[in-house]
Amino acid sequence: MNGPALPSHEQCEQARLARDARFDGLFFTAVRSTGIYCRPVCPAPPPRRDNVSYYPTAAAAAAAGYRPCLRCRPELSPDDANFMQDHTLHRALALLDEGILQDQPAAALAEAMELSARQLQRLFVARLGATPAQLHATRRLLLAKQLLTETHLPVTEVALAAGFNSLRRFNAAFLAGCGMPPSALRKRHGAVAGGEPVLRLAYRPPLDFPAMLAFLRKRAIPGIERIDAGSYQRVIVADGRASLIRVSADPKRPELRLQLGTTDARAIPAIVAKVRRVFDLDADLATVHACLVHEPLLARGIARRPGLRIPGGWDGFEVAARAVLGQQVSVAAATTLARRLVDRFGHVLPDMPDGLDRQFPTPAVLAEAPLESIGLPRTRAATLRAVALACAEGRLEFSRSQTLEQFVHQATALPGIGPWTAHYMALRALGMPDAFPAGDLVLQQVLGEGQRLSERATEARSQAWRPWRVYAVLHLWHLAAEPNKEPGQ
Repeated sequence: MNGPALPSHEQCEQARLARDARFDGLFFTAVRSTGIYCRPVCPAPPPRRDNVSYYPTAAAAAAAGYRPCLRCRPELSPDDANFMQDHTLHRALALLDEGILQDQPAAALAEAMELSARQLQRLFVARLGATPAQLHATRRLLLAKQLLTETHLPVTEVALAAGFNSLRRFNAAFLAGCGMPPSALRKRHGAVAGGEPVLRLAYRPPLDFPAMLAFLRKRAIPGIERIDAGSYQRVIVADGRASLIRVSADPKRPELRLQLGTTDARAIPAIVAKVRRVFDLDADLATVHACLVHEPLLARGIARRPGLRIPGGWDGFEVAARAVLGQQVSVAAATTLARRLVDRFGHVLPDMPDGLDRQFPTPAVLAEAPLESIGLPRTRAATLRAVALACAEGRLEFSRSQTLEQFVHQATALPGIGPWTAHYMALRALGMPDAFPAGDLVLQQVLGEGQRLSERATEARSQAWRPWRVYAVLHLWHLAAEPNKEPGQ
């Protein structure tokens, strides 16, 4: 079994002293003299080397008895996407993200993983420095710390957002983990301006936010998403309650700003997680580029656009439906079909602004819908109905706890879904870093430098780029010589 996922001691030392943002979230610095742990970018004067210990996660530092720093705020750190290379660990972390421990004991996670509780605990402690329960508890407290610092939400709502049904238990847990009661932290930071809550979402630079927005804007679903040159807006529905979120870039810091709208506090963790996935904020591009840069084509692409990341989709079924609508047509034509689909079969949301007042139709609705009425060819309408029915019945799932191979197998078992469409779904809906639609015409032409490679040759060429092939796809699409080609429907 591998050891803790830490850079070398010397790398940690150099990054800490340089306050290198590229290492943010890849390790945490614990200071024995103060009893606190910090991000590598902490602005405080650096402590003496012999006073410092390094931990792979905030939960590991917390388990060792350290409290989160109030200056650098460890709750802002991006996660370490390199854990995705360990399929077992990645699956367990995905289940944690989906809330499996919110109302169940750690044994439920072990059972879902088909491991003994002892095996699971050994894996987490060896790789992350903390047990699953400790990791879950630390995440809850750090989210609460961020909400207390950055929003005016009442403490009772902060407790609900952090997954506590009892204010007394929340107060006790926060005091034990942060060294002060929630009310004291809020007083320390002063009153936050009213209005809709806005959260800071950090990432390790670089991030090509304009390129991300441009990709998403071409594929925006009318009535649900609105994307301009500087922001992403979307209507969301949580527990039957509609709200509008907005994501924009902070001009001074490597952070995005998430405006939450009038959102139920209990929905905040899921919203934050989805925004982080849509914009691929946990990517470690230094690791990705080190794998890809040996290919001259990709080295050229990285030099031109070093901040390219995976442009995700908000909802798995939306992405799947959009992928089917886009089969064998242009991006613009697929957008027209998406507009018709939402207008004809979507739900109109009251009290929402014009142009952002629709809810995407559910799988159950589309499974029985006369999709030919929006201009879909009969075979593609049948494919979309089959996808919708599979989603409604649970035969096609968008849980990030599955492997790429499992998802592709599920998807390609459906009529009309080939490997290209399945890998595109995995790319956009699940953010799977090794997704690679080898049948993509533009990829084949770019790699063949004008001569089209076969699908088998394209797949073989990509093996050296694993497990980060999806980033190669993005760079190759941008390097495509033919401006009229529109990959990624």
